Amino acid sequence: MLRAVPGPQVPPEVAEQTVPATVPGCVHTDLLAAGLIPDPYLDDNETRLAWIGRTDWVYETTFAWQPGDDDRVDLVCAGLDTVATVSLNGTEVGRTQNMHRGYRFDVRSLLRPGVNTLTVRFDSAYRYAEAHRDRLGDRPNAYPEPFHFIRKMACNFGWDWGPTVVTAGIWQEIGLHAWSTARLGTVRPLVTVSGDTGRVELHVEVERAADAPVIVRATVAGAAGEVTIPAGERTAVLTLTVREPERWWPRGYGEQPLYDLAVTLCAEDGPALDTWSRRIGFRSVRLDTAPDAHGSAFALLVNDVPVFVRGVNWIPDDAFGNRVTRQRLAERFDQAVGANINLLRVWGGGRYESADFYELADELGLLVQQDFLFACAAYPEEEPFRTEVEAEAVEQVTRLAAHPSLVLWTGNNENIWGWHDWDWQEPLAGRTWGRGYYLELLPRIVGELDPTRPYWPGSPWSGSDDVHPNDPAHGTMHIWDVWNTDDYPKYREYVPRFVAEFGYQAPPAYATLRRALSDEPLAHDSPGMAHHQKALDGDRKLQRGLDAHLPVPSDFDDWHYLTQLNQARAIQLGVEHFRSHRPVCMGTIVWQLNDCWPVTSWAVVDGDGRRKPLWYALRRAYADRLLTVQPRDGGLALVAVNETGEAWRAPATVTRVTLAGEPRAKTSVDLDVPAYGSAVLALPAELARPDEARRELLVAEAGDRAERALWFFAEDREVLWPAAEWDAVVEPTRDGQRVRVTARTVLRDLTLFPDRLHPSAQVDRALVTLLPGESATFTVRADAPLDPAALTARPVLRCVNDITAGEA
Repeated sequence: MLRAVPGPQVPPEVAEQTVPATVPGCVHTDLLAAGLIPDPYLDDNETRLAWIGRTDWVYETTFAWQPGDDDRVDLVCAGLDTVATVSLNGTEVGRTQNMHRGYRFDVRSLLRPGVNTLTVRFDSAYRYAEAHRDRLGDRPNAYPEPFHFIRKMACNFGWDWGPTVVTAGIWQEIGLHAWSTARLGTVRPLVTVSGDTGRVELHVEVERAADAPVIVRATVAGAAGEVTIPAGERTAVLTLTVREPERWWPRGYGEQPLYDLAVTLCAEDGPALDTWSRRIGFRSVRLDTAPDAHGSAFALLVNDVPVFVRGVNWIPDDAFGNRVTRQRLAERFDQAVGANINLLRVWGGGRYESADFYELADELGLLVQQDFLFACAAYPEEEPFRTEVEAEAVEQVTRLAAHPSLVLWTGNNENIWGWHDWDWQEPLAGRTWGRGYYLELLPRIVGELDPTRPYWPGSPWSGSDDVHPNDPAHGTMHIWDVWNTDDYPKYREYVPRFVAEFGYQAPPAYATLRRALSDEPLAHDSPGMAHHQKALDGDRKLQRGLDAHLPVPSDFDDWHYLTQLNQARAIQLGVEHFRSHRPVCMGTIVWQLNDCWPVTSWAVVDGDGRRKPLWYALRRAYADRLLTVQPRDGGLALVAVNETGEAWRAPATVTRVTLAGEPRAKTSVDLDVPAYGSAVLALPAELARPDEARRELLVAEAGDRAERALWFFAEDREVLWPAAEWDAVVEPTRDGQRVRVTARTVLRDLTLFPDRLHPSAQVDRALVTLLPGESATFTVRADAPLDPAALTARPVLRCVNDITAGEA
C-alpha cells in the first residue's frame, strides 16, 4: 500500500488515502490507477501535479515467512527511486540515495515467523537535492532544477522535450533471497575473439556465509571449465576457449549468433548453491582515433571492419519507467531497424536501461553506445556523490559486460563542452564540476572491469584537452547551431569526423495531439500546444524554418504538415551530406529516436509510438545504398554511398527536367562503388545550371537497388508550382486499404496521414515526389475501414503544392 506523508502541499483528496501500490512502479502511476490524479501527460496536468515530487511517500506491505535452514536471507532491492529508508518490522535496515544501483540487506535476524511488515519511506528528491546544493554551493546547469545534486534520472526534472514529473517509488523488483554457504555476487565475462579462437575470461566474486571451499563451473559453446575458490577467498578467474565461434556482427554486416554462457556455484561436496546465465556474442570492437590529413579520426571497428554508424539517440521511452515493457521496447526497436538504424546511443540524462533493452539489441544487431548518467550540468565530485558514482559505475559496467551490442562507454553528455562554452567557469569559481569523473574515475573503472570495449570521456569530445571539445576535425561533435540560430543548409558547412547529436523539431502525429490535448480549436499556439512545446523559443525556431523554405500555411493543418515536412527535410539533408563525406565522417547519431510523452520535439517516433514523416526520410537517408546529389566545388556531384559487403555496380542517369517532366539535359555514368565505400562523380555544367531555377529539378536514378535522388534549384516557397492534380483509387486489402495515386501534375512530397481518420491507422511510405504521369501506391493498415473519399483528400492526403501554386 502507498500513502503520502502529511504536508500542506498534499491535496485533501490524497492526504487521507491509502492506495494499492504496484511494484515495480511509482507514486504517479499508483495515484493515477487509483483515480486520485489526472493523467500527467494530458493538457497541463503536469503543472498541477508538481506537489508529488515535493512530498514524502511511504510504501508498506505485509508478508508471511517461516524460518528454514538457510544461512542468510537478504532483502534485495533492484531499484529504489531514490532517497529511501527501508525498515523491517519497525527496525531500520538501510538507507539509499541512488536510483541507478541496487541494494542488498541481510535481514535474517529481523524476520519473524508468521507475518512481517516491510516499510519503504521515500523522502522528497527535491528536498535532498536542494539540501546538497545549499551545502556544496550551486553549480551551473541547463535547466532551473537541481537534478545534478542527486543520483536520479535527470530528465524526471524536466527537459526541453520532457515533463517535470519527479518520481518516487520501488521502480524495480524487490524481494527476499535465501541462501547458504555462498552465492554468486558478481559474474563478469570478458569476451574476446582473435582469428578463429574465442575466449571468455570469467571473473567471479562470491559472497560468503560460510568459510568453506566452493567450485565455479562454466560452460559455453561446448567448452567447459571449473575452478575452486579456497576457503577464505572470494574471487576467481576462469577462462574458456571456444574454437571457431561464429562472429557476432552489427545489423547489415552479418548475423548475430549468440551462445548460452552458464555458470554454477557448487559446494565442494557437489550441491549447486547458485546459478547465473547470459547469452554472449563473440566480436571485437575498437575505436580508430589516429591522426590524419583531416584532423583525427573517430571510427568504430567491429571485427576489424569500419562501421559507418547510422544512429539515433535514445531517451527513456516513458517518464515512468515501469511502463516500458519488453513488448514496447521491441516495437521501438523494430521501428529503428525499419529505418535502417544500426546504433542506439543511450543518452546520459536518462537511465541505464533494462536487461530487455540490451538483450533485444544483442538479438537484432543494434549497436549500443552507453553514456554514464551525467548530462548538461556541472556535477559535484564531493561526498556522498563520488562514492555513489563509483558504486553505480562498477555495478553497471559489470552488469552490462556480457552484451555484444554494447560497443562504447561515454563519460557524459555535453558537460565538458559546457565547461568550455556555456559560461560555467566564473560561477564555478574553482569548484568541482565532474572532470574527475570523466577523465579519471570512469576510465579507470572501465579499464579495470571491462577492457574489451572502448571508453570516450564525453559527447562531444575531441580526444585532447588541447583541442576544443566540439572541434569537427577531431573526435565527436554536436551540431546545435542549426536548430538554435541557423538554417539547416548550414549542415553542409561541417565535415565532421562523427556527429553524435543533431536534430530538428516537429509536432507529433495528429492523433497523438488529439488524444493528449483538449484545445478547441487546435492551433500551433493554443494552450495545450504551448504547454507541450518545452524548447526555448521552439515555435519561433519552427517558424524560422518554415519562412526559409516553404509556402505560408493557411491554417493549423497546413502548419502541422509543413513543420513535420521541414523536420524530415532538415535531417535528410544533414544525414546525406555527412554520409557523402565517408570515410572522413564515419557516423551520425540523430537526436532523437523516441519521446517519453506527447510533445513537440526532435523525435523520429512520437510519444504515442507513431512514426513522423521524419521516420520515412531517415529510412531513405540511412539506406544501405544511397544515391544523393550534393554541392561540390562550386557545382553539383552525384554521390553514391555503399554500406554493403558487395561492390555496387550499376548504370546511373542524371536528368534535368522541368516540373512538367520535360527533359532539358541528361548524362549517363557507370557506378562502381566498393563495398563499404563511396564514389563522387562531378556533374556536367549543363546539368548543374538550370535554364529556369524555379521550374526545374534534377532526377538521379540507378535502378531499383537505390531510391532515386532529387535536387531542386529553388526553395519550395519560390518554385512556380502548378496546382496539384491527381487521380486516386482506393482498394480494400485483408488488413487495410491500398491507395494508388497517379499524378497529373508534379506532386511534391506527397504524404498520407491516415491517423487523422482512425488512431490505429498507419501507412507504409511517405514524402513521395511524383512527376506527371507517375504513380505511387500507399498501403494503409487500420483497425477499421477508412472512408475512401476522406483518405484521398485534404487534410489526409497532402503535398506541398496543394497549399500554394505559382504562375505556371
